[in-house]
Amino acid sequence: MVWFMNMSIFEIIKLGQKYMKLWPNKAVLVNYFAEYRAVQISRFVCRYFPTLALITFVVQLYFGSFAVLPQAVVYTVFILSIPIQALVMLGVKADKFLPPALASWYKEGVARVNEQGGDIKLSLHKPRYFDLANLLNLTYSKA
Repeated sequence: MVWFMNMSIFEIIKLGQKYMKLWPNKAVLVNYFAEYRAVQISRFVCRYFPTLALITFVVQLYFGSFAVLPQAVVYTVFILSIPIQALVMLGVKADKFLPPALASWYKEGVARVNEQGGDIKLSLHKPRYFDLANLLNLTYSKA
């Protein structure tokens, strides 16, 4: 059984939205985390693809009349599904455990922030990518 199957698809999408909003928008992170690129692409897709789907639908109906209505609907639904797919992928990634090397770096980061006067209560036992995004967000919001 797959580990994320205990969550509904709507919970996975909501987790993906939270993860996308939580991840800091700092270009320096692209050098250290592959997730930064995935989050940036997901932000782009979620922002612009609904408009692209509407334009695609209207243009096809304008130039092809109602004879191409089924084709226009298929293209529109496909384009609208891409942001949902991106959020599902982010939700699945956010719920995965960090690899051991990244988990130790994460634990050191939490300890460092708490030593500097912060009192953050993040998961230290089996941290997930969502916890990493939360730590990075806290770190960059203070800077």
